[in-house]
Amino acid sequence: MNVVETPVAPVKRVKAYAASPVVKPAGEHDQAPAWKGWEKTAFRFFFVYFLIQIVPLDWKYYRDLFEPDGAFLSLRDIFYAARYTPRFFGDVPVFADWGIAAALAAAATALWGYWDRERKEYTNLYYALRVILRYRLAFALLAYALIKFYPQQMPLPSVGNLNTHYGDISAWKLFSMSTGIVPGYQSFLGLVEAAAALLLVYRKTASIGAFIVLPFTGNVLMSNLAYEGGEYVYSLLLITFAAFVLAYDVPRLLRLTSFELPTEPNRYQPVCKADWQRYGRWSLKLLFVALVGWYGYQSLQTYRQGGYQFPHAPGLANAAGLYDVHTFRVNGRTISPGATDAQRWRDVAFEKWATLSIRTNQPAPLVMAGTEELFANDDDRNYEYAGTTGRHYLRYDADTINRVLTFRERDSKLLTLHYTRPDTQTITLAGVTAAKDSVYVELRRIDKRYLLDEAAKVGRRRGLKL
Repeated sequence: MNVVETPVAPVKRVKAYAASPVVKPAGEHDQAPAWKGWEKTAFRFFFVYFLIQIVPLDWKYYRDLFEPDGAFLSLRDIFYAARYTPRFFGDVPVFADWGIAAALAAAATALWGYWDRERKEYTNLYYALRVILRYRLAFALLAYALIKFYPQQMPLPSVGNLNTHYGDISAWKLFSMSTGIVPGYQSFLGLVEAAAALLLVYRKTASIGAFIVLPFTGNVLMSNLAYEGGEYVYSLLLITFAAFVLAYDVPRLLRLTSFELPTEPNRYQPVCKADWQRYGRWSLKLLFVALVGWYGYQSLQTYRQGGYQFPHAPGLANAAGLYDVHTFRVNGRTISPGATDAQRWRDVAFEKWATLSIRTNQPAPLVMAGTEELFANDDDRNYEYAGTTGRHYLRYDADTINRVLTFRERDSKLLTLHYTRPDTQTITLAGVTAAKDSVYVELRRIDKRYLLDEAAKVGRRRGLKL
């Protein structure tokens, strides 16, 4: 009898995967898993710490907020609300402020842990904290994104800036002007920042938005450190917000991408039982959208008016440009161009707005702008002379009927000079200084063209002639 052997198929080994934890929505009848002791302590600390960093409890914020600027919820008001951070040691944020916030949070954590020691978990409160951080971070990003998208945070250099020696300009001002000469790139940066903000306000894409913030704002942080800017403390604060938001999804991302294990998506949603919770949630969202929309409109209007960095008051008509000091006399004595006399003017730059800058044989006092500021008054706007020592800047009021220029520094009158315009290329100034010296200056316009402007007309790959 013949025995027929039936071939047996090889047994395929199946790799066993550990079951992944499933996060279920916390509904009415669901019980969230208990947290470990250290998790509850860490959460209490970060909850209080971030609230101190977010909720405006600093009196200096309200001092600056209610300065009169002639408009309700102006660009300046909303920007300062979005840029808020507590300042315990002065007007400029420092890392020591974080130490105070951490100390207060540690004390509150101890008290909270004692009074709430029977609590098993903070799932809903953890979700609420992430929502607060997401919207706070989105608000901050949009505040900077819109003043970049309508390129005014780093404007085109003024006539005075273009005629300041390279060595007389600080590193951060060079960086600002280098970005300002390419407004299209500045708008692109604003667009990226706005995209990250919009991803943050949607729960399902919040981690993607936070992930974008880390390298983008990280680059801002390094730029502030490298170019001696003043926003590095605030930049790092935004990075901590983004890192905390992203940390919630990091374990699942690592499980899926690095360990290649089955991973359940996050399906947690809070349960709003009361009507005030549901209506309040949507009311706050609508308020956020309305506030950002109004800020965007204000940004556009400010950009159309010339931005917020330079003054808006118009200067002498058709006078903008660089002028050579052809004649300079003090008390009837002519001072030659080659002299080293401290009084002698070398050249003068008139701006489109009511600013005149003078290059002399003496350096101007250095003014450093530590943080981004939106000033309501022209006299407070210091961008054009901050970070430079090569020119002396004066604001002026023009009386075109009596042909008088009154030069001032903030609210103090420095000098009053009569002017004449014999032709379109010449301006003469004459008067008596506060030291009772008579002054006569004849200015002749220099027909100067700038490579920056000429290259923009024809492109860098074509021949240029100046």
